Amino acid sequence: MNQLEVLRESLGQCDEIILDALLMRNRIVEDIMAYKEANDLPILQPEQEAKQREWLAKRMEGRRHTNEVSAVFDEITRNSKRIQARKLFDYNIVLIGFMGAGKSTISDFLKTVFAMDIVEMDQIIVEREGMSISDIFETYGEEYFRDLETKLLIEMQSRTNVVISCGGGVPMRERNVVEMKKNGRVVLLTAKPETILERVKDNHDRPLLEGNKTVPYIAELMEKRREKYEAAADIVIETDGKSELVICEELVQSLRALDAEEK
Repeated sequence: MNQLEVLRESLGQCDEIILDALLMRNRIVEDIMAYKEANDLPILQPEQEAKQREWLAKRMEGRRHTNEVSAVFDEITRNSKRIQARKLFDYNIVLIGFMGAGKSTISDFLKTVFAMDIVEMDQIIVEREGMSISDIFETYGEEYFRDLETKLLIEMQSRTNVVISCGGGVPMRERNVVEMKKNGRVVLLTAKPETILERVKDNHDRPLLEGNKTVPYIAELMEKRREKYEAAADIVIETDGKSELVICEELVQSLRALDAEEK
């Protein structure tokens, strides 16, 4: 056996060690999830990821290949998050609510803590149509835009374990609600009109609010939609005065409780 063959054999032994360690690590991730569920502990503990990064930085001080090793650990962490997400949610999470209720913010946070794919309906429609929502309304009318939303929800039937952030008007169509619930749990995020105004006041891509950014107008429009929103929702979460972590932990716990009721 020449030196190259010896080195390749050593590399293969390293791969065996890595493979066994990864399989063991994934089992431990599942065991941690089971322990949290059995003991009613918070699912989201981002401080643990911070501790891992600190540990890795210390271990890699003065060593070669820091960037490469860090990239591997980043991917290991992402996969651990995916394992957690698949264990928790064998369905899509569909976020609904009035514009500015926090749907995009919470979907981004779920992506961070669970490495879940995000479907921003408004963003996808804008990209596909090659124009802003305001321009779609002006050029083709609201009904055309609503049809695009319905078609996109039907597309989502082929996906699972995805966070779908819906535009404010999506739940107003009963057909849309039917499509949401085929493979998803519908989460209604709510906020006070004053909070909504504060969040959207500098945004100019809200055709239904442009020129009407006042608390009374927002409150009136929210009231018109409230019945449809609440009828569509599986759970309701208020977002006023709460951090993303608190909102997402409440979301996870509420979905777990709902799933347990239906088992």
